[in-house]
Amino acid sequence: LFPLAVRGSEGLYMVNGPPSFTESTAFQRDSGKNCKAVAFSKDGSLFAWCNGQKVNVVNVTRAELLHSFDLPKTVCLEFSPKNNVLAMWQAYATAKDGTAGVPNLQLHDLRTGKCLKSFIQKKMQNWCPCWADDESICARNVNNEVHFFENNNFNTIANKLHLQKVSDFVLSPGAQPTKVAVYVPGSKGAPSFVRLYQYPNFGGPQSALANKSFFKADKVTMLWNKKATAVLVVASTEVDKSGASYYGEQTLHYVAASGESAVVQLPKNGPIYDVAWSPNSVEFCAVYGFMPAKATVFNLKCDPVFDFGTGPRNAAYYSPHGHILVLAGFGNLRGQMEVWDVKNYKLISKPVASDSTYFAWCPDGEHIVTATCAPRLRVGNGYKVWHYTGSVLHSYEVPCDEEMWQVFWQPFLEGVFPERAVRYQAVPSELPRAEPRPAQAYRPPALRNKPVTSSKLHEDEPPQNMKPHLGGGDKPLSKTALKNQRKHEAKKAAKQEAKADAQQGPAQVKPPQSALQNTVPAMTTGDPEVDKKIKNLKKKLKAIEQLKEQAAAGKQLEKNQVEKIQKEAALLKELEDLELGV
Repeated sequence: LFPLAVRGSEGLYMVNGPPSFTESTAFQRDSGKNCKAVAFSKDGSLFAWCNGQKVNVVNVTRAELLHSFDLPKTVCLEFSPKNNVLAMWQAYATAKDGTAGVPNLQLHDLRTGKCLKSFIQKKMQNWCPCWADDESICARNVNNEVHFFENNNFNTIANKLHLQKVSDFVLSPGAQPTKVAVYVPGSKGAPSFVRLYQYPNFGGPQSALANKSFFKADKVTMLWNKKATAVLVVASTEVDKSGASYYGEQTLHYVAASGESAVVQLPKNGPIYDVAWSPNSVEFCAVYGFMPAKATVFNLKCDPVFDFGTGPRNAAYYSPHGHILVLAGFGNLRGQMEVWDVKNYKLISKPVASDSTYFAWCPDGEHIVTATCAPRLRVGNGYKVWHYTGSVLHSYEVPCDEEMWQVFWQPFLEGVFPERAVRYQAVPSELPRAEPRPAQAYRPPALRNKPVTSSKLHEDEPPQNMKPHLGGGDKPLSKTALKNQRKHEAKKAAKQEAKADAQQGPAQVKPPQSALQNTVPAMTTGDPEVDKKIKNLKKKLKAIEQLKEQAAAGKQLEKNQVEKIQKEAALLKELEDLELGV
């Protein structure tokens, strides 16, 4: 079940998934050291790879070679959603005399093996045409236009979406009608914008389903939810002009196909590391803020639902069924993972996958693979298969003179694996649990024999449920109900305070003078204006006290601060006069 494909200097091969982890006999190992491109079809039945000589396509279930294409320089491969077309891209090269090069993007029919169409596609970025899930539409970005083809007929452009300069586009997933999200970068003082259209209605701004414009954007990432009802847009600038962040500046926007749009308010400043939609399409998780980063789940109103507090993390991964969420810190972080039960917001496990450069959920929603791959890291290459409860079920490290470049699960169509109940108890494993050594802070020699004093650079924030609840019920309160509840609580608190004051009466212990200065006087003149003056005078006198303390500590005061101190006697006299009038 659910094999893993492994590509590296040891060749290309497949490993059976849990529980056996033996090499798969369904795929014959290709021992060549020049395998640059691999791809599974969406349903996992077909597998293609280029070994530096040919592009081969096999049926994995039948262990049968289907096609072999003579395209040795292919570096990118992708299947269309229903396995009708294989797209192959080679690096573009101009002819020696400077004339245009030959077409480098090939689209082959997988039933006949014939080339349907070839295009010139200079850039590797966004090289692959995008298909709707039923393959009724295929789209390419050509010279700032989006060209649409229908039913895999690539000889006729069925439709064009032409805006000033379309930089990027994303087709919606799922059934018809297909929606298109397009991004146009701003120029000459005009803002950048993202627009949503429904194919084929491209008649201008009025025909757009939704429009969201913003100024701070050098590039954007657009993420459709599974039900194609909304898009999340992460807008990024290369440089943060305030100088607060080395990573530039990011903002998160929500755009619904119904026309609504909003800026998602993130409570902590700093970069947005990752944003992920829940497979249920009604919630999304954002990981953001200067380290230690916050992670929060939001609903479609962009209101926070659950805050995971702060921690060393920069990525979020929902399980295929959406019932489990993994928050992780990879790359320049130590590989700590937090596995959460999303329905009950309970922490399941906290495994650590040190030096990981890759993470992926298995299609069964139970297992996870983490890997250390070259060229990101050239030492300690290998992979581990985990159960989400924190148990390492299988671990493989390549020999020290070899490298591993890629590892990934064979995909399966949705619904093949049913959702199982969440487990909290770690599943049994023959391998020992990966217990990380506690990191010791550096201590200079002079302090090493002295007791350790606890000092933190920052206070960690604990997780908290952001859903307002009525009594013990689970239904969130409406805004009006919440407002009324707050008023009721405030009245109740005021009554209790008044009751407590009445009970204390004359036996009240006299507080120290400093405490008196910080409280509103118990006696009032009956004249609100006079009371206000007394309060302001006490505020000014308190500020003068603080300035005098600063001066005593040796701080150089400004001219206006010195003048304030000189006014103390006059303010005291004024206060005394007002209080005598009580």
